[in-house]
Amino acid sequence: MSATIRWAGLAATLLLTTAPAMAADSLTTTLHRATADGTGEAIGTITITETAKGAVFRTDLKGLPPGAHGIHVHQNGACGPTEANGVKVPAGAAGGHWDPATTGKHEGPEGHGHRGDLPVLQVAANGTAKESLTAPAIKDLAALKGHAIVVHAGGDNYGDQPQPLGGGGARLACGVIGG
Repeated sequence: MSATIRWAGLAATLLLTTAPAMAADSLTTTLHRATADGTGEAIGTITITETAKGAVFRTDLKGLPPGAHGIHVHQNGACGPTEANGVKVPAGAAGGHWDPATTGKHEGPEGHGHRGDLPVLQVAANGTAKESLTAPAIKDLAALKGHAIVVHAGGDNYGDQPQPLGGGGARLACGVIGG
């Protein structure tokens, strides 16, 4: 009987000592609707995991307009509104796309521009998005902490022409990574 208790104790110890390591392999962020008055209701989560092919962003979102949407990691870890030319900008506090190498280029997840450029998010007809988006340029989850993820109203052509930043436009949803 004491051998059984020792094995059960060893198993519990292994579980407890490996649980924090497993948790460090992913980050989960809650996205909220972005409004001119501030952060709105939660619309779901994005779980980010580290893989050999880059960070994988697993979306579990609802209440979005159907179709293609630009989605990016943004510079700041804030989702509040700002004001530009007298107009409130939902999630403007997130700043621009995360670009630690200061490339100044929007080239998509496979390009050599902003590190925060992610693959286009496809939202189903019922307003849900359950996808896995791989960002090959993002190799370190710790570097993502303190930045925001923003879902834009329009799609993303991975270029700065004919509209800057892929043409995604308005910010629909935002969440702070690790916050």
